[in-house]
Amino acid sequence: MCGIIGYTGHRPAQPVVIEGLRRLEYRGYDSSGVAFVEGSSLWRVRAAGKLAALEEKLAGISPFGSLTGIGHTRWATHGAPVERNAHPHFGGLNEPVLAVVHNGIFENYREVKEQLEALGYRFQSDTDTEVAAHLIAEERRHAPDLMTAFASALRKMHGAYALVMISPEEPETIYAARLASPLIVGVGTGEHFVASDVPAFLPYTRDVIFLENGEFVRITPGAHQVFQLDTLQPVDKKVQRINWDMQSAQKGGYRHFMLKEIFEQPGVVTDCLAGRALVAGENPHGGMQPDTVRLPELDSFPVPEHIHVVACGTSYHAGLWARQLFESWARIPVSPEIASEFHYRDVLFRPGDMVLVISQSGETADTLAALRLAKARGCPVIGLCNVVGSSVAREADAVLITQAGPEISVASTKAMCSQMVMFALMALYYAARKDTLSADQRRVQLDVLRGIPAILERILPGLRDTARELSREFSMARSFFYLGRGQAFPLALEGALKLKELSYIHAEGYAAGEMKHGPIALIDPAFPTLVLAFNDALFPKTASNMQEIKARGGPIIALAAEGVNPPADRIWRLPHVPGLLAGLVALPALQLFSYEMADYLGKDVDQPRNLAKSVTVE
Repeated sequence: MCGIIGYTGHRPAQPVVIEGLRRLEYRGYDSSGVAFVEGSSLWRVRAAGKLAALEEKLAGISPFGSLTGIGHTRWATHGAPVERNAHPHFGGLNEPVLAVVHNGIFENYREVKEQLEALGYRFQSDTDTEVAAHLIAEERRHAPDLMTAFASALRKMHGAYALVMISPEEPETIYAARLASPLIVGVGTGEHFVASDVPAFLPYTRDVIFLENGEFVRITPGAHQVFQLDTLQPVDKKVQRINWDMQSAQKGGYRHFMLKEIFEQPGVVTDCLAGRALVAGENPHGGMQPDTVRLPELDSFPVPEHIHVVACGTSYHAGLWARQLFESWARIPVSPEIASEFHYRDVLFRPGDMVLVISQSGETADTLAALRLAKARGCPVIGLCNVVGSSVAREADAVLITQAGPEISVASTKAMCSQMVMFALMALYYAARKDTLSADQRRVQLDVLRGIPAILERILPGLRDTARELSREFSMARSFFYLGRGQAFPLALEGALKLKELSYIHAEGYAAGEMKHGPIALIDPAFPTLVLAFNDALFPKTASNMQEIKARGGPIIALAAEGVNPPADRIWRLPHVPGLLAGLVALPALQLFSYEMADYLGKDVDQPRNLAKSVTVE
């Protein structure tokens, strides 16, 4: 997730672009940069670090007189967060002829880069974005105009993107295209804007055009035209009026950042799959191949014989959920470990072991201590985190970046979703290397994963409505049980954690079969239980546990998949997702229930008491 702003109009572009970046910095703060067209010249200034570093550089430069410019604040995905990887990137064979900024991932950038290098193009960065910039420049050498070259190049780049371009060839024009990454056009009087999010230009206009996937726009100070990328046919778009205030706009119109981040999960799944879940025929080295998973970060490591998954809090629950995938699909035994316990034990590592450390921030103190312990003992360590350049990313032998984008709310939501998707990809990757699942079986699971974003888009509004209703009904509860079996057990732990950290209601998650071994003594009519009831082979056992609770007068909410009829007081329906991936649609329901409960009780949802976003001390 990165922040993009573009402006063309009657104002000096530099202050407009910098102000827009300041309002988008929540989307990325690894590096930032700006580019402007001034006459026949193209100017660029970039800086590593937060936006203040860029502003300090610009303070020593005479203000640009340009009326057209673009800016970018980066959340790194390809290449370390250093200045040479910061956007904007130039494109051109011998000299810069255009500049681009980009949010997203180009899946086939390696192949295109090789082709461009053969033509004489030289690359200054490690990014996929610079590849797109040079490809547009190369297409312009053969196309009749800049617009045709822009569209032609993007048709050849595969992946997810919001991409914005300026060029001295058309000094008052901005081209911008969208595919699976947000991009919004702001329509002013004698000026136009394009941005990742409304706050970037809200002080200047509330009139917007929402671009759809596969569309691009050409804006000048006085006009805008939207086209289909595939055909170059014009698209008639309605200008809509936004009535948000600035505070609401920063949250995308949502009441809290947590709610916004829950609703971003369809895009998170899409971003996590981009470039990793390949469809049949997409073999970068030629020939045909079945649906497959590409994780080049792991290619140089042998398939582990045993994995220690080490994490804290929500990340630990994601790792516990992953165990069943690794064991069922890849036939690799997994030991989920709490980091604060792991690094104080005399852990026995065996040949063939691997340690997989998980941290959203990449700076969690206990997890880093576990990482260092494993490395000191000679065990290979793979990091799974969300921040390029973090301590985990630097110190692990290899790192997988989940690409969830920044989380502002303290309570983790979309980060766990991205971790779960990444674990599913890893399990399928190792299943292919070990041949423990057939190509058809892997394709079935990849099809399920690819279908998750559309399911979440469809069900999230209804999930929130039900969560709001249930939170009112059960807001007087002082304690809660969360129960689940199999893949539902780690989600029960996570649901309980979210409820207590946000609403301060005591909650405990249990494996459903453990209820009769002690906890059932607490059941009474004032002690509700939320049960995760998936449509799997374990449901009859789960239903029996629910009957035991009902016999003692305990109220039950069943978060139940289609196709099962649990003995519950309230049934909260989820669509049936086959196999071991049902948790990806249950997770946001649990998050929304805790959110609505905390909001109804008047708690500080985004900054719960006593908690910090990143725990950097023991």
